[in-house]
Amino acid sequence: MAAVLRSVAVLCIAAHVACGSVSVPAADLIIHNARIYTVDPGNAIAEAIAITGDRIAAVGSNAEILARRGDATRVIDAQQAAIVPGLHDAHGHFIGLGESLQIVDLRGTSSYDEVIARVQQRVAVAAAGEWILGRGWDQNDWPETLSTGTPERRAFGWPTHDALSAVSPQNPVYLTRVDGHAGLANRRALEAAGITRATADPAGGRLLRSDAGDPTGVLIDRAEDLVTSRIPSTTATQIEAQALLADKTSRRLGLTMVHDAGTTGATVDVYKRLIDSGRLKTRLYVMLSGSLRELTPALDAGPLTEYGNGHLAVRAIKIQADGALGSRGAALLEPYEDEPKTRGLLITPPEEVYAITLAASRARFQTAIHAIGDRANRQVMDLFEQIQREVPGSRELRMRNEHAQILDSAEIPRFARLGVIASMQPAHATSDMPWVPARIGESRMTEGAYVWRKLRTAGARIAAGSDFPVEDPNPMLGFYAAITRQDASGHPSRGWMPAERLTREEALRAFTIDAAYAAHAETLLGSLEPGKLADLVMLSQDIMRVDPQAIPNTTIRMTIIGGETVYSR
Repeated sequence: MAAVLRSVAVLCIAAHVACGSVSVPAADLIIHNARIYTVDPGNAIAEAIAITGDRIAAVGSNAEILARRGDATRVIDAQQAAIVPGLHDAHGHFIGLGESLQIVDLRGTSSYDEVIARVQQRVAVAAAGEWILGRGWDQNDWPETLSTGTPERRAFGWPTHDALSAVSPQNPVYLTRVDGHAGLANRRALEAAGITRATADPAGGRLLRSDAGDPTGVLIDRAEDLVTSRIPSTTATQIEAQALLADKTSRRLGLTMVHDAGTTGATVDVYKRLIDSGRLKTRLYVMLSGSLRELTPALDAGPLTEYGNGHLAVRAIKIQADGALGSRGAALLEPYEDEPKTRGLLITPPEEVYAITLAASRARFQTAIHAIGDRANRQVMDLFEQIQREVPGSRELRMRNEHAQILDSAEIPRFARLGVIASMQPAHATSDMPWVPARIGESRMTEGAYVWRKLRTAGARIAAGSDFPVEDPNPMLGFYAAITRQDASGHPSRGWMPAERLTREEALRAFTIDAAYAAHAETLLGSLEPGKLADLVMLSQDIMRVDPQAIPNTTIRMTIIGGETVYSR
């Protein structure tokens, strides 16, 4: 990034009047003595910023900006702290984050025994018959080899429900895997869902079974619906509480905008009420999900491009093409290396993906399609190309490929050619790297696994996120993963496939202006320029200059959204 200090032109508020012919009003807020990474077209670095109302009035030197001080101006000395534009998470699950803070947290469990122990603690305080929910387990992190079940299942490390059922005899329990594409049900939950050895695998899903053919409790992709459909529905009051928990977390982490990757109209109504009451501060770019029948009312009504002074937009549709790599549900062109009998799952039939994308494009909604495996990614890119031929102007809707994790090399140049945004999550690479070679082999891995550099070189735009609560929502962890391709301990020393790293400037863009572009918001958000909404974050360390290993420990000193300080340490 160019270390150039320059003043940025003053925002003139009076219409049809030249800047030189009016006096400059005093700013409401001035932050000075900072190192401000503007992410403007020139990558300028400034010393100070002036905010009037909810907009940026000027960015420049200390002297220039302090000249805008008035009697009522709030002035903050940043003491040389780094400031960046408000950070965006281009793919998160907002209500899922709030829910994850309420249920049993299984992230980081290092054994199945630890999972059981955490559930047992919740059982001790639960009423008989109450559903117990949890999320975050990952059998790839467990060193033990299960001693029961088929040789195939032992090799793949999947748990069975027996130990879980033993500690929860009176409570149905459902524990969602970290990626959300598999879950483990105890005996009571299986009984509540009516699942027996006679239950067939649903389309787009799979039940794991014992030697005798009985369900083990592990349900993959669409099979999860058999149990989750029996869990009592979340009320509007509960959704509101989850949204506020997620909002509090986002503000603390410097996330000023979240792309909510798949929710319902009922949840949008909750968001509107919270925004109207001034309680929800995080900006939300919502992707609606559901069947074509369920989406039709929203498509007929058309996109909501702005609500609550830039706090909400509902103009995208989310579709799932395949499952996840960790649960072997990602749809691959060739079989899995460590399970040659499968090539993964297409969760949504291709004809349904086409029908929803066509209807969404005709209604002027952006389409965002989850695609992880190379087979799913090929089908999605083929579909986007077809829709762009069939629906005039659909390219301008900025179609999005959510995840784009495993790509055949032929797909890489198509992103730029079709104007498709690669919505990727850097922390997925460093979480998955220990077992990706076993899943897909070295050849496929080096060709197209988490290939940020190849996509950038080919001209693609990358919008970065975390996929929380799959990964930790902290954007510092994603930024660190993007520039190092290392885990928190610095492993591997040179980074995993280090040629695919992003530069710090590229990573910052991916979490700011390029993410804003993916939400059709780049004219208002994503950079610190006069006239844009005043969303910015003050950091405890300068992530553009400190040793990379210090970045995960960087915290947020202040989060400002629309000129309002919504978090201060």
